[in-house]
Amino acid sequence: MTVVTEPATAAEVAGAVAGGGGLPTHVAIIMDGNGRWAQKRHLPRAEGHRRGVEAVRRTVRAAAARGIRYLTIYSFSSENWRRPASEIADLMNLLKLFVRRDLAELHRANVRVRIIGERADLQPDITALLEEAESVTRDNTGLTLVVAFNYGSRQEIVRAARRIAEDVLAGRLAPEAIDSAAVAARLDLAGVPDPDLIIRTSGEQRLSNFLLWQAAYAELVFLPVLWPDFDEATFDEALAEFARRERRYGGLSASS
Repeated sequence: MTVVTEPATAAEVAGAVAGGGGLPTHVAIIMDGNGRWAQKRHLPRAEGHRRGVEAVRRTVRAAAARGIRYLTIYSFSSENWRRPASEIADLMNLLKLFVRRDLAELHRANVRVRIIGERADLQPDITALLEEAESVTRDNTGLTLVVAFNYGSRQEIVRAARRIAEDVLAGRLAPEAIDSAAVAARLDLAGVPDPDLIIRTSGEQRLSNFLLWQAAYAELVFLPVLWPDFDEATFDEALAEFARRERRYGGLSASS
């Protein structure tokens, strides 16, 4: 785990985005720091969230331009409902605006949108927007943008365990057939490769209930920048840091 505080060199950035083995297939981002960004500027938290949406737009374009195949963003956790009602209302309004204003552009850019998280208790208008985003872009073949909304990884694993139990009770799955593949197939991100790189902004160093199963072998990069200030240069710093890592998956390094 590394906190990146020094900018990447031009050579490191070029190597990271050249499309070779150093480029991650799947990048996941914990977008942290909207509130602190606003507080530092004596602005309402809603303005921080609005600027955070602008950072999402920049990041989606940057990921597509660099050949990233999957980008997962942690937009709203299952724990975020504990925030003040006014802030939740602001966040929901931003979600609606993002879908209404950006969906057509994402579709034109051949981006496929996929939503993960619990939908059972969401308001019908929110559920309808999420379903619209998925249905409109379902056949696109470019970048897959995974939006984790009302998402919590522990809850995701519980839902997968419940599905396994139901399949065993119904005779569709033998207990001895339960393995890691059976669990992965019942997770929200089934069919999507595990993230190679997880980025968290704002300097915090924890996963906060995000992709706990899928993060088993991910490279973790923690950046001091607050999310509204995240831009292409910051993204390239994280990609360059990823390219410097040696991924062993429990094996020995090349020099061992």
